[in-house]
Amino acid sequence: MEYVNRDNVVEALYFTDPLCSWSWAFEPERRRLELQFGEAIYWRTVMGGMISDWLSYSDPLNAVSRPAQMGPQWLHVKRLSGAEIDERIWVDDPPGSSYPACLAVKAAQLQGKEAGDHYLSRAREAVMRERRNIARTEVLLELADELETGEALPFDAQLFRTDLDSEVAREAFRDDLKETRYREVGRFPTLILRANGGRGILLAGYRPFDVLRSALLHVAPQLGTDGDKGGSDGDLVGAGAGTAASEVF
Repeated sequence: MEYVNRDNVVEALYFTDPLCSWSWAFEPERRRLELQFGEAIYWRTVMGGMISDWLSYSDPLNAVSRPAQMGPQWLHVKRLSGAEIDERIWVDDPPGSSYPACLAVKAAQLQGKEAGDHYLSRAREAVMRERRNIARTEVLLELADELETGEALPFDAQLFRTDLDSEVAREAFRDDLKETRYREVGRFPTLILRANGGRGILLAGYRPFDVLRSALLHVAPQLGTDGDKGGSDGDLVGAGAGTAASEVF
């Protein structure tokens, strides 16, 4: 759970889940920040385990406690954000848990950070756009095969199959769940930005790029241009699914 200590680098601790529609809508904003600031940000992705099962899951904020209620929530996110989402999966073949997909991402990460990022992106696309049930092992394996035959980056589907059933991947996912609880993260996406081991800023929920950039410059003003003021507290209150930013230790 320790933060890296890298001079002149901001660590972005990104709590997310493959079944989170707001995380899917958030990706273009997050990627824009990643592209603009490049190696000045060290990203670490944590799988939050949003839905262990539907017997224990409850989201009182959005009035969701069973699969049939998730479809209208996804439709709401689609209308507010403009993200491409097909909510009909919650009628046709509702996923029973996000844990299998979270574990799959941790297995993919064993092939490297970039491999894990690509697998997470592909899993999101599969469930959000293609209505494929990423709670099913066969679907997760199909996605690995698709990545292996793609041209984006090297990916070993057979190694993924082995890692998916490994104690190493399971322990990595358990560590993510522990960190999510330790940081008291209850909403996804959640982003914690921290520079050089100092105090950080926590952003819970969807945020547009301008708010992300202001938060980044708030913790690392040296990354801004002469025209930047470093991001005031008032700049850190975003739209959409967000709440006010808070400082963390």
